[in-house]
Amino acid sequence: MKKQIITLLIAVFAVSFLNAQTLKSPSGNFTMEFKLDAKGTPTYQLQMDGEPIVKESKLGLSLINEDNLIEGFKVVDTAESTFDETWTPIWGEFKEIRNHYNELLVSLDQTSTNRKMNIRFRLFDDGLGFRYEFPEQSSLVYFVIEEEHTEFAMTGDHKAWWIPGDYDTQEYDYTTSKLSEIRGLMKNAYTGNVSQEGFSETGVQTSLMLKSDDGIYINLHEAACVEYSTMHLDLDDKTFVFESHLTPDAQGVKGYMQAPRSTPWRTVIASRNAGDILLSSITLNLNEPVAIEDTSWIKPVKYMGVWWEMITGMSSWAYTDDVHSVHLGVTDYSKTKPNGKHAANTENVKRYIDFASEHGFDALLVEGWNEGWEDWFGKSKDYVFDFVTPYPDFDVEEIRDYAKSKGIKMMMHHETSGSVRNYERHMDQAYQFMVDNGYNSVKSGYVGPILPRGEHHYSQWINNHYLHAVKKAADYKIMVNAHEAVRPTGLSRTYPNLIGNESARGTEYEAFVGNNVDHTTILPFTRLIGGPMDYTPGIFVTDISEYDPSRTSYVRTTIARQLALYVTMYSPLQMAADLPQHYEKFMDAFQFIKDVAIDWDETLVLEAEPGDFITYARKEKGSSSWFVGRTNDEEKRTSNIKFDFLDADKKYIATVYSDAKDAHYKDNPQAYEIKKYVVTSKSKLSQFCAPGGGYAISIVEAKDKAELKGLKKL
Repeated sequence: MKKQIITLLIAVFAVSFLNAQTLKSPSGNFTMEFKLDAKGTPTYQLQMDGEPIVKESKLGLSLINEDNLIEGFKVVDTAESTFDETWTPIWGEFKEIRNHYNELLVSLDQTSTNRKMNIRFRLFDDGLGFRYEFPEQSSLVYFVIEEEHTEFAMTGDHKAWWIPGDYDTQEYDYTTSKLSEIRGLMKNAYTGNVSQEGFSETGVQTSLMLKSDDGIYINLHEAACVEYSTMHLDLDDKTFVFESHLTPDAQGVKGYMQAPRSTPWRTVIASRNAGDILLSSITLNLNEPVAIEDTSWIKPVKYMGVWWEMITGMSSWAYTDDVHSVHLGVTDYSKTKPNGKHAANTENVKRYIDFASEHGFDALLVEGWNEGWEDWFGKSKDYVFDFVTPYPDFDVEEIRDYAKSKGIKMMMHHETSGSVRNYERHMDQAYQFMVDNGYNSVKSGYVGPILPRGEHHYSQWINNHYLHAVKKAADYKIMVNAHEAVRPTGLSRTYPNLIGNESARGTEYEAFVGNNVDHTTILPFTRLIGGPMDYTPGIFVTDISEYDPSRTSYVRTTIARQLALYVTMYSPLQMAADLPQHYEKFMDAFQFIKDVAIDWDETLVLEAEPGDFITYARKEKGSSSWFVGRTNDEEKRTSNIKFDFLDADKKYIATVYSDAKDAHYKDNPQAYEIKKYVVTSKSKLSQFCAPGGGYAISIVEAKDKAELKGLKKL
């Protein structure tokens, strides 16, 4: 009997040993363990420097009208490999990016069904990526996902920076709380939007930022979301286990699959240093290399726009107030009375072109130029725009030629009003119209509920559309800046003509109801983990009643912080969003917007704490110049930085744009100071930051001693 027990124990140990696999990151700081539990369910756990980051968590998917891919698996093979490359992004925060990981591929077989499922893990020195893969096989070809059951088991009641789980929008202020407090705060975290649908009292969106009680920063997100629906996280607030929750389509289905196929990557980034989260390239590295053969036409863009005057209520998108039912191709706008507030008129656009040209901008966006804005919103209207027919007061040819003479590219605007079918119907014609009239970039919009009716902004079908639009645009050598679209998952590596997204609560909300003061101290840790955001900074006149006396909102910022956002809110697409006449009142501060780069060789995080402050230093691509930006929350603080990132044998001139001592985001937002210093790699700065404030610094190498005369040394 004793011999039989020993034999049984040896057999159990052998099965456990065969099913358990350990993977270490290249430097050995992270350890991931995979194994099957007693039911044959795949599990993983993650440690950093010997400390648990993710406890044992289950993996699997449930299917519709099929046996679930959750349990009953056996390991039939494993393969480990190492990958190390350095690649050059078309644009970005770094001149080069290292992609270095150790990989474990686990091949599984579900014994009862003979279905095969692989799980691929990639472990980097800053975190983990993993995905499900379904190889070609006769026993699993076409299948429909009911739900993905990927778990992220947290080690405790972490602090979280979160927004509500929603199938249609990320346009929320962030809530900061313990995980256990999410349920009680969820009701107030939901604020009104033109299209939204939540799913759980504890459901949140990625990219989710967390901090453990012992100071470990953790970020949960996804990468390379292609042919799949967007993942949210549903929290069990008793066990602190997150489970994936996919966005359904109009029929409630989470995904239609045809093997061979892979899911998006699920990512866990972790560090004891908050700045390491901001500098991680895991999301980009888990995407495929660039798929566009000729990328010479893809360039970062600094632009202005006929936009903010409409957002603030000063002007309108619509040409007339007399038409309440537009029928494109039938409604004769030449017989209507202009409302006198239509901003996209030839004369006004030419004024913007003049200002943009004089001050060295690349492009000008014009919204409201095309017929249909009188009844575009909230009507569930299919044929809402044709994207090629201008209003009577917008002369396409004259503006095209005038902009060209001034060295300004025009940026197209395609608002779809959520009518995706209509956009695809007109897409080739619309893109060809852009090419014919000298437009090489487009801002697309998806405001309101999606048509076909019942689809969501983040379901599989609409995600396929967003990528289709980007691919189609590339055929015409057009860059895309998609608003109200799905949040980015690093696809800009593969399709670098995707130069911008909104997909979060941007500056426009400051004109509606305002954003939390700490908003820009959180976004880089959350929304920007997946890719750059077209945040539209640069607002100098912050009282919205100065644009429209009926409004009471204000931009919760100082001018100094507006300048800093060009550095802290990374994007290769940066807008100077305010009006030319407002910049003319503050030309000394406006100089920073003119000077700041939008493409970088190097990026550093000098200070960071989510929800409190972030200080970046970035080196301009192909230049010796550096730019520093600091965004601050509602508390007044002192920032302390060193300039040891500068070349040791050089002297530089630093122009510091900072809050005045009495500056305040609400009471005194336009109080700023501009000072110049001589700085070297040994210099230090202790700088006051007002509530809702910050500072911006341009650092230019001194070419001769005469430039340094009379300047104080730091």
